[in-house]
Amino acid sequence: MELFNKSGVLVASVLVMVGALIACQAKEDAVPPAPVIEAVAQKLNENGGAAAERRLREWADQGSVVAKRELGMLYQSKNTRRDEALRLFEEAAKGGDSESAFQLAEMVRQPAVRSLREKSGLLLVSMRGTQDAAK
Repeated sequence: MELFNKSGVLVASVLVMVGALIACQAKEDAVPPAPVIEAVAQKLNENGGAAAERRLREWADQGSVVAKRELGMLYQSKNTRRDEALRLFEEAAKGGDSESAFQLAEMVRQPAVRSLREKSGLLLVSMRGTQDAAK
């Protein structure tokens, strides 16, 4: 009888430990509040780091509009990730994030302004070339 009590206690304590580990894992998968996400993004901008970017990606995949915005901000300056930044800003804006809506509008507006500037610069260069040839 004494052996059964000892093994029962052992089994019960193992089950409690397994439950605690599962609870810790579930808590780790939860999306943190916005200030925590923004702090991780700030550290990523200051120091770089694949781990912080991966964590932001996980939170964004879990639906955090703040994480989507912060990833969009990170990818916005990288030409190779521009399309992904646009997509992230759009998703976050649809989720109600006003900063993402602003950044999305700026990204859409910038190529048009840049294109207009380039065209006007080319026009001025070609006009100067024509004027120089006429002299």
